[in-house]
Amino acid sequence: MAHARISMYLPPDINPTQAAIAYGCRALPKLNTELQSEDLLTRQKALMALCDLMHDPEHVYVAIDIGCLESLKALLKDANNMVRIKATEVLYIMATHNVGREGFLKHDIIVALSFLLNDPQIACRENVHLAFKHLAQLPSGAQGIVISGLIPLLVWKLQKEEEKIQELLLDTLAACLVEDATEALNSRVVPFLKEKLLSDNDNIRSKAAYTLMAVSIPLEGKKQVRKFDVIPILVHLLKDPVEEVQANAAGALMYATVTTAGKYAALDAEAIHPLLNMLKSTLRKARLNAIKALTMLAEAPEGRKILQIYVPRFRDLEVDTSEAEQRAAQIAVKTIEWKP
Repeated sequence: MAHARISMYLPPDINPTQAAIAYGCRALPKLNTELQSEDLLTRQKALMALCDLMHDPEHVYVAIDIGCLESLKALLKDANNMVRIKATEVLYIMATHNVGREGFLKHDIIVALSFLLNDPQIACRENVHLAFKHLAQLPSGAQGIVISGLIPLLVWKLQKEEEKIQELLLDTLAACLVEDATEALNSRVVPFLKEKLLSDNDNIRSKAAYTLMAVSIPLEGKKQVRKFDVIPILVHLLKDPVEEVQANAAGALMYATVTTAGKYAALDAEAIHPLLNMLKSTLRKARLNAIKALTMLAEAPEGRKILQIYVPRFRDLEVDTSEAEQRAAQIAVKTIEWKP
């Protein structure tokens, strides 16, 4: 005969470290209340639950609407390491959604997070940099980071942080410097990026070259790339075993060689033949950047003279390639064949 007996054990899918989530529309308001609890375990469990919920943009919208961001801002100052780590994790997950990034800007989350850039817990710092990286994907987010005055600190951190955080920093800086590179250039970003171009880490070399593209957009950036003798290193990276590194190095050269001094620095470093070899790359952006960089070098008489015999290579690119490559190849041919 069957007996009505209640088991002493929890169901196997219950996570004891996570707060019980209320049903329906009460879930997030209840968690927000628990975030403000004086009981440490209650705060920790609420944060664990929020980490799961914030993967859904609808939940992010509701969380912002009921004031969760203000509760999380307060928890960034918590004395408990785990609370700070989980609070920053919740925020970086929110920053993966557009509604979360917009919420960051409305509630001044950038400055609140910046105080944790020196946190002793590496997991906490990594979460902060993940949040900044995602925020910077939004132009207004990148502008927000620049306006907050954080660029000099981020540049300085580039020398001090662990490699995995350096990669995140480079992503953030690349996006921010497209908006405004002035503070970074005043903070010696070019010498620091030059050092990263020599890294043994493939991702860091690639991201450093990509960030140099952003740095080289303004005239002052082009001048500093020439002044700090970065161009020969970029030319060396055109022969890097990683195609992504080659592509970004060619992109940085494309901008740096706009000036006459940049053109001749690249010619002196013998950039033409490595760039010509890149026209056969399997990466479209590598081919496109190489074509444009060669076009810049063809504007110098010496470069134009060398490239005369390679016009057929550019004509081959005018067929069976992307529209952007075809257009770039046509401009390259016109530049090489131009007669004074």
